[in-house]
Amino acid sequence: MPRILLAEDDEIMRITVQDRLLKEGWEVETAANGRKALQRIQETSYHLVISDIRMPGMDGLELLQEVKIHSPYTDMFMMTAYGSVDDAIGCLKTGAADYILKPFDMDDLVIRINRIFEMQSVKARCASLEDCCQQSHQKIIGKSPAIQKVFSLIDQAGPTDSTILITGESGTGKELAANALHLASRRADKPFIRVNCAAMPEGLIESELFGHEKGAFTGAHSKRPGRFEMADGGTLLLDEIGDMPLALQSKLLRILQEGECERVGGTRTLKIDVRVLCATAKNLENEIQAGRFRQDLLYRISVIPLTMPPLRARSEDILLLANHFLKEFSAKRGLLLTLSPEAMQVLLEYEFPGNVRELKNIIERASVLAPEPVIRPQDLPADMGRPNHENDPDEPVQLSSALAKTEKHCILNALALTKGNRTRAADLLGISRKNLWEKMKQHQIEI
Repeated sequence: MPRILLAEDDEIMRITVQDRLLKEGWEVETAANGRKALQRIQETSYHLVISDIRMPGMDGLELLQEVKIHSPYTDMFMMTAYGSVDDAIGCLKTGAADYILKPFDMDDLVIRINRIFEMQSVKARCASLEDCCQQSHQKIIGKSPAIQKVFSLIDQAGPTDSTILITGESGTGKELAANALHLASRRADKPFIRVNCAAMPEGLIESELFGHEKGAFTGAHSKRPGRFEMADGGTLLLDEIGDMPLALQSKLLRILQEGECERVGGTRTLKIDVRVLCATAKNLENEIQAGRFRQDLLYRISVIPLTMPPLRARSEDILLLANHFLKEFSAKRGLLLTLSPEAMQVLLEYEFPGNVRELKNIIERASVLAPEPVIRPQDLPADMGRPNHENDPDEPVQLSSALAKTEKHCILNALALTKGNRTRAADLLGISRKNLWEKMKQHQIEI
């Protein structure tokens, strides 16, 4: 909820404006003069400060200068009488967001304030986009029962504000699941900030998460907001939460329970409205036994657990994912690349210890090194353990069995290329739709 501080020395005006703003659903606090307003700003944080320009003790321009020092991400809105328009223009030049002339229409005031909040939202989203511009926002791809369970949980839990712990092996798509949860939430138009706890030095992660005040430590030449502040109103993903230093876990627990934190070197309590998602490839129960993770924090972050299945548990999606990546790299190379039935067989028989990330890397490598548009087994990495047809006892020796096996993979490939469209798949295979349906039933292929 947006927080507003109203600084106005005229009691009637102060009460009138406050009552009108409260009706809009905003949290509004008041101060009778500039010095009291400054004291409040030093104690807590606000999205907007509305101030009269002419006040005893400290005028609006002086207050504006103090706000820029103590709370640089708070906007100032100035109110002025007819005789002080020049002062209002001076405030705009100094950094005020807007001004309004007294007497004013309350609806006009509300419209202007809404415009400021909309601009704040745009700025926050820009910061979010800048923060993750190097990262992909692809959707989760798959039709297997294992991934359908993930989709179902995202549909159910996404619209809530519950904290979700996303677990799974490296490369299974935990970050994609977090992105899907954010897009399914009521915060989808707000910032989505990511923090990789394992990628930051232990000495800097606290400042990165919670921000710091000027002079808090060597090198802190200016005040800086933390990722929690940047994500205010939106979603924060704490990736590799199992690598968060134990000393910071209690601070994270406080934010989750009370929605409050302090910057490093600061004394002000900041109210934060953030939906927190956590992800890890570690077994946090083992980390608790080893004394590296707090048990009460695990209870708090795993309100709703979501497990991303490994690729070997969703083998039905291997060819679908492979052809998706192949289409992506085909566009980059300017060629129409396809997988031969033999190459598909190699992919289907491989365990993929690196999961989807490994599959994508394999397809990218093959798309670059393959001499022909059709990728064959020899174009795949040698360590994939391609079957030896001479020595493999499980390889069919009868011609009918071998043909049936190849036919099945051709059908699966056609269905993957057409995203399950049977009519188009039948055209690719050169058979009728009825014939395709019969062969799918024969090979027990379901889509």
